[in-house]
Amino acid sequence: MAIFDTLGKYRNTGLLILRVGLGAMMMFHGLPKIMGGPATWNGLGSSMKVIGINFLPTFWGLMAALAEGMGGFLLVLGLFFRPVNMLLAFTMLIAALVHFGKGEGVFGAAHAIEVGIVFFSLIFIGPGKYSVDKK
Repeated sequence: MAIFDTLGKYRNTGLLILRVGLGAMMMFHGLPKIMGGPATWNGLGSSMKVIGINFLPTFWGLMAALAEGMGGFLLVLGLFFRPVNMLLAFTMLIAALVHFGKGEGVFGAAHAIEVGIVFFSLIFIGPGKYSVDKK
């Protein structure tokens, strides 16, 4: 169909929509974690136990909160795009492992897995031409 053939011209527009939408949602999830302070960060950072990291949970929690909150903002801008997607993909990997560790299975971990796959894919795809990295 001709209409679908022409949509290929709008790859960069699609990437912009994806970046802004995902970035805004990550900010929505991450900013309350950043504002939660050390008690929230400690609880969040204790998730690193799933990969055998038992030290500095407050630090790791702050890093996860910043990855989501500030990473989401950088994703919207398309700034430091690939490193941000690496951090977000890793954060989602830990989130998925936590869900599995709680016995929630694939259904419990599905959101983290799905979004993690998108972040991992974006590492290879790049930010598109409507991004700060491309300017």
